[in-house]
Amino acid sequence: MAVTKVYIVYYSLYGHVDTMAREVLRGASAVEGVEATLWRVPEMLSDLILEKLKAPSKPNDVPDIRPEQLVEADGLIFGFPSRFGMMPSQLQAFFDATGGLWASQALAGKPAGIFWSTGFYGGGQELSALTAITQLAHHGMLFVPLGYTFGRGMFEMDEVKGGSAYGAGTFAGDGSRQPTELELQQAFYQGKYIAEVTKKLKG
Repeated sequence: MAVTKVYIVYYSLYGHVDTMAREVLRGASAVEGVEATLWRVPEMLSDLILEKLKAPSKPNDVPDIRPEQLVEADGLIFGFPSRFGMMPSQLQAFFDATGGLWASQALAGKPAGIFWSTGFYGGGQELSALTAITQLAHHGMLFVPLGYTFGRGMFEMDEVKGGSAYGAGTFAGDGSRQPTELELQQAFYQGKYIAEVTKKLKG
């Protein structure tokens, strides 16, 4: 049986998206015949700036990805912390470097999903996904939202929960809040769901 490759490509400054990405990876890897891999978007900030921002060290088990490597994947899941309702400059710069792939439409037809982290309620839990979809559309990728397939977890009202019909999400607050068990469950589910869709489309 041919292996279905799913790449989880993300940027994380304070670790919240990294935590979510690892659950997305676990979910995707739970699908038989799927090979899921974590990739990090290259950092643009200098070590001095990162130190002033009190950003933790990047994990050394996730390699940086080059734009041309996206072609290797059958499906893609992008994760990022929101900046004013949009993806941060690191991921934007990465997409800006995919002009050659756009010209040849090398990514057209590949299913893709999005997950994110925002500071607070007004930080773009839905807008972050909507503004990121434009990148997928220009490449001809097939955006795969979760809809309400996550079930009861989509209707949780007794606790703070990120995410929406567009994908999994978390709230970082002032930085001290970490993804909750329910948010991690949705991240796992998203990885599994998109991996299953990718496998179907490939088959």
